[in-house]
Amino acid sequence: MAYLGNATRQHRLDLMRRLMDREGLDALAFTSADFFQFATNFATDVQTWERPVVCVVPREGEPFVVLCELSTNHWRYAARDQRLWVSDAGFYAEHPRTGARLPLAAQWPELVAEKLRGAGLAAARIGAEAAGGPLGKAVALLPKARLEPVLAEMRALRWVKCAEELALMREIAALSDWVQDRYREAIRPGRMVMEMDMAMAALMAEEGGRRFPGEHLEIMRCWTLSGPASAAPHGDGKQAGARIEDGHGMVNIVIPRVNGLVVENERTWFCGKPTPEQQRLFETATAANEAAAAAAVAGRPVSGIDAAAQAVIERAGLGEYILHRTGHGIGVLGHEFPEDMAFNNRPLLAGEVYSAEPGLYVFGLGGFRHDDTVVVGEVAEVLTKAPKDLRSQTIL
Repeated sequence: MAYLGNATRQHRLDLMRRLMDREGLDALAFTSADFFQFATNFATDVQTWERPVVCVVPREGEPFVVLCELSTNHWRYAARDQRLWVSDAGFYAEHPRTGARLPLAAQWPELVAEKLRGAGLAAARIGAEAAGGPLGKAVALLPKARLEPVLAEMRALRWVKCAEELALMREIAALSDWVQDRYREAIRPGRMVMEMDMAMAALMAEEGGRRFPGEHLEIMRCWTLSGPASAAPHGDGKQAGARIEDGHGMVNIVIPRVNGLVVENERTWFCGKPTPEQQRLFETATAANEAAAAAAVAGRPVSGIDAAAQAVIERAGLGEYILHRTGHGIGVLGHEFPEDMAFNNRPLLAGEVYSAEPGLYVFGLGGFRHDDTVVVGEVAEVLTKAPKDLRSQTIL
């Protein structure tokens, strides 16, 4: 089953309780969209800076949420499908007509303070992503309560995935591999790059609907950079009307998100036979990617993933073409924690998930990068399995 169920809920709740025990906290409060989904299994449908939300998870007792009225029916659908990990939900109004039956948005602090008081948290130490914002105003209404910023500790909750999460990520990775196969069929000289990417996204939507019927599929990216533009990892800003040309190297990015978990899958392609220099850069990028993935072994340093890729690139004499770290954590977001891979020397933990995406970028020629989603273990598990050898990646 594709959605995350009680096993994931219990795994995350156990992590939260251990954090509260370590830090002497009575509750945790989650206010950003990604943390809110992590705690509730509910995909927020609002911008939280505009329509604030909060999920409060007490050390003892049941969690509760406060949401904008706009989310009312979205929440009801999720509750009907038995996907929610929280049953106590309060709503506030942002329209004067509905303000007669709900607290108004301007009363958000009072509403949250009252919910905290009702949960026995009027004198609590509450850990949160930050000490300010709307939540800070709410806690300030409770003179004996304290809001403690514990962002780094909360980020660490998202490092290790449970078996249910990893099973879903394997399914998502298989979908991304399927899309890479469709790119192999789609690349040809003269094709408009944006049109091709949109066609691939449409195919992902169709296939994703077949594989994950009724689930929450988000197509975060089907994006290709072709030719010299790919020397800038995020493009040259001139994508409108850009076309594939014979001899172009390309870097594409396929990122699906299903029920709040992300997988990254990136490959380098050639339209036509690559030059010897393109081949050299491609082979080095491939070897660096494989070395990085193999270094995702429990007990070794996080920085070892980056160091393994760098060593391959330096031996090839191509170190000057490195523009970014080798990867980052993956989970609820595409760019997860830790984000400081190259400088993070703590031991890797079994069940963490990382991108392995070392790249080489030669101005005027192009970029060369493969990106795999990798699970840390006694032996690294590469979830994305699309081919990345030169023959497979050359479209003649």
